[in-house]
Amino acid sequence: MFELGNTVFVLVDVQGKLAAVMHAREALYRNLEILLRGMQALRVPVIWMEQIPAKMGPTIPELATHLEGQTPIAKACFSCCGSDTFLQTLKQSGARQVVLGGIETHVCIYQTACDLLELGYAVEVVADAVSSRYETNHRIALQKIAALGAGVTTAESMLFELMRTSEHPAFRDILTLVR
Repeated sequence: MFELGNTVFVLVDVQGKLAAVMHAREALYRNLEILLRGMQALRVPVIWMEQIPAKMGPTIPELATHLEGQTPIAKACFSCCGSDTFLQTLKQSGARQVVLGGIETHVCIYQTACDLLELGYAVEVVADAVSSRYETNHRIALQKIAALGAGVTTAESMLFELMRTSEHPAFRDILTLVR
């Protein structure tokens, strides 16, 4: 199980025009916002990634609004692990468990999950907080990710797993988010 104090959330490339053409995009946006706000309520560090922002545009406002005071890490590689800044930030967090949300499931999420597993990290991909342009790419990528040994979960399940108990100080905040 994933634990507070050992977990980091990586928000991957939810930007501009590409985000707008994701399969089931409204549900994706909603679940990403729940996950992001929940992670913040639980004080889980967030690493914010953007794929070539000069070309792809900024992170969608629905999420960027909740990231004030943070700076995204720009990358050109598909895997976040291809970025030295990402790897340094991850190492500095001290976390050994990584939760992934964002786009696209079959490209950046898949490649990041593969690389993180090879580096010895535990990985959970949040199935309802990742997407691809086409549902088939999304579905097949989740199957491949699970076959590699990463966990596949949902936003709500991940938040409750991290809390462990209704006595957690953030319980009411999380409950409000998922209702």
